[in-house]
Amino acid sequence: MSEKRLSVEDRLGLVSFVIDGEPHIIVKEKFCKDCELKVCLKVCPAKLYEEENGKINFNYEGCLECGTCRIACGKLEWNYPRGGFGVNYQFG
Repeated sequence: MSEKRLSVEDRLGLVSFVIDGEPHIIVKEKFCKDCELKVCLKVCPAKLYEEENGKINFNYEGCLECGTCRIACGKLEWNYPRGGFGVNYQFG
């Protein structure tokens, strides 16, 4: 019996979310305006950051809670979602 290996994309397709009405990551626009690198647009593995008319928009609902944006930017208000909410990984 052979076991099929799943690609990263296939594994991410198995991820589910329990959406909280309260965002757990808040982008601080006052810092984004002067930020030249805008690393948040490049580092998020779920590609949840977008720039539109010079403003950074973030959709927290699909966040993988990896913390990459927090480390790369350092100007975000970043917390884990409240208990019972957030990402639910399933690898099987």
